[in-house]
Amino acid sequence: MQISINNFFEVDIRKGNIIDAVLFKEAIKPAFKLWIDFGPKIGIKKSSAQIVNLYNSKDLIGKSILAVINLPPKQIGPFISEVLVLGLNDENNSIVLAVPDKNVPNGSKLI
Repeated sequence: MQISINNFFEVDIRKGNIIDAVLFKEAIKPAFKLWIDFGPKIGIKKSSAQIVNLYNSKDLIGKSILAVINLPPKQIGPFISEVLVLGLNDENNSIVLAVPDKNVPNGSKLI
């Protein structure tokens, strides 16, 4: 299915830094609860991410990520996920986080 360039630009993808990550014990599938700083204009947002195969909570702190910030919040058990963290499947079907390869300010928009 093709989409228009205008449809693509409606998706608001921003850079953030993970400031806290804890194991989401109540989740059906193994996941982390993440708190992500998107800078002063957007603030701190929460997300649930099924990335436990390749990451641990200690290594996630301070990590730069990309996330969609304009989706509606989603209730996941007792947790509300506010953004969708982006990643790719590797050859073992584990999620590898999509990250910028240079340092840019939190809240920077993918263009």
